[in-house]
Amino acid sequence: MKRFAKALLDRLRRPSNVHANGGSSGGPTGPRQNFSVQGAMLSDVGRVRDTNEDSVVYVVPEPGSPQQRKGALAIVADGMGGHAAGEVASAMAVELMRNLVYASEDPPPRALEHAMLAANRAIFEHGRTHPETEGMGTTCTAILIRDDRLYLAHVGDSRAYLLREGRLHQISDDQTLHAKLIRDGLMTEDEALQAPGGNFILQALGAREDICPSIFEQGLRLESGDRLMLCSDGLHGLVAHADLCAAVAGASPEDACRILIDAANAAGGHDNISVGVFHIAAPDKTAENPQAATKPFAAPGSRGEPDRQALE
Repeated sequence: MKRFAKALLDRLRRPSNVHANGGSSGGPTGPRQNFSVQGAMLSDVGRVRDTNEDSVVYVVPEPGSPQQRKGALAIVADGMGGHAAGEVASAMAVELMRNLVYASEDPPPRALEHAMLAANRAIFEHGRTHPETEGMGTTCTAILIRDDRLYLAHVGDSRAYLLREGRLHQISDDQTLHAKLIRDGLMTEDEALQAPGGNFILQALGAREDICPSIFEQGLRLESGDRLMLCSDGLHGLVAHADLCAAVAGASPEDACRILIDAANAAGGHDNISVGVFHIAAPDKTAENPQAATKPFAAPGSRGEPDRQALE
């Protein structure tokens, strides 16, 4: 887990007795809550590409269904390798991960990790045995919401965000060359804007036989009123952070997705655009504090970057 995501995890974690699956067993923080999830995901080809190599999926199981105890799942994958390669890789990633997570009896971090590693091996093997898809790969960012916890598995430069109390925090770390150089203190953010190679991805599913995904081991404790967003770089690369925050805070999940896709297309739409927005609520407390996540957002910087100090 990288520094910024770990800082947010440490900030949001509450003292509790934790089972193997990351849930609270009661004690000073009270029993686990089963949050309800309302969400939407949309994907758009953009204004330049001929095909859409992104794939998205989300599952909110019906109450009482066998899948309900496994939690709600959302995944965004941004394929690479061209037509008949990138779209195959991203589709394989979301379908394999969905099936494997819901088939698993492992705790959430292990279910996500094993599903992502299996998807990587399947995509890599497909590319090796099908010359027309050789070199294909895909980013993959997946969140699993079980009880009162958010678990994340991540490879590449698609992103996951958490909106709480009017602040939008990026909770995944970009696995790109420039992002790593910045985290390692070898490059400033200003230098990264001017240097070539900013979109060079260090890890992707299917690009090599072995990967090391970023996994939230204990999960982020959620609160009623939290809002979550998943997106590909076709969105976050074109839409300012403050505009992402305003849409997620001020609109229903489906409307927010449409607003953000329109904004990315208006900014050029040079890539496929995928986004998912999810509202978290305790079923018996939905009216307790309906404005908790919709406070005005003040952009902390000229480039609309997240307020890193708030995470540390």
